[in-house]
Amino acid sequence: MQPDGASQPLDLTLAASSDWPRALAVLAVAALALILMTAREWGEMAHQWWNIATYSHILLIPFIVGWLAWERRADLARITPHASWTGLAALIAACVLWLAGRTSGINLLAHAGAVGMLQAAILAILGVRAAALLALPLGMMVFLVPFGQEIVPPMQAITARLAIVLTHWSGIPAETNGIFIDTPAGLFVVAEACSGVNFLVAAFAIGVLVCFTAFDSWARRAAFMAASILVPILANGVRAWGTINIAQSQGVEFASGFDHIVYGWIFFAIVLAILIGGARPFFQRVPEEAGLSVEEAERNPIVRALRRGDGRLGSILFAMAVVAVATAIAAGQL
Repeated sequence: MQPDGASQPLDLTLAASSDWPRALAVLAVAALALILMTAREWGEMAHQWWNIATYSHILLIPFIVGWLAWERRADLARITPHASWTGLAALIAACVLWLAGRTSGINLLAHAGAVGMLQAAILAILGVRAAALLALPLGMMVFLVPFGQEIVPPMQAITARLAIVLTHWSGIPAETNGIFIDTPAGLFVVAEACSGVNFLVAAFAIGVLVCFTAFDSWARRAAFMAASILVPILANGVRAWGTINIAQSQGVEFASGFDHIVYGWIFFAIVLAILIGGARPFFQRVPEEAGLSVEEAERNPIVRALRRGDGRLGSILFAMAVVAVATAIAAGQL
């Protein structure tokens, strides 16, 4: 029993969380400033998310990131945010990447740099421990960058090859010339929209999410990621074959309409459900248990080493502002 007059034990949770409103307010202002600075890139990315089917799944990523961050709120409340010079170094690297993309005209680099600035700002303002606890949502932010267009040609070739093999297997005579498939019902072409890149990129993003929320074992994560890549590729080949097969009995126009309605995202949703359902018996944890605990983050040697770069918030904010202004001036002169 504690004697009267003795000091009460400090509530570390409340003590830590008392610094969060200021840190989050500073982060919101910094994020807004960085988004305004890279408004062209964010506008380009938003256009692609909304108007290009390959990237429409990205519209879900902000909600996934928000949900993952919200799930870590209890652990975050147990620590005190500390500004980090490591985050400033990451911000400089992201600015260089953004400028490289602007200079070269390579949108992928510019977009990655714009997203990287936000990730770096979180690390710089909230600190290494907070970033370690938020490792999964920070990692998922990578999928805000539209990518995958570069692999369309090889995916078209793979889809055509799978379709012709299955077409021959089903007894339909057919010949292939690159991405063109000639059948008795007509000539089919594996267009860019039919390459399956949209399925593959979306499945890859969902695969990463499942891997780090459902599995502890790296072997199981590797196996599921391999399945998240192979299954959409094979499924898209089956989709192309199904369209050809339906055209033989129902006609090309019917097959085309059926492909757009049924073999689009409905088909992908079924394939994804089968993929996750097949892995469900091997899940090792629930999403709420994903990521490092506070104790694990404290013991992690990488986190401990990077925490040596902690500093005063005011000093780091001033340095971030200098970097941002210098980057904006350089971008304006390109």
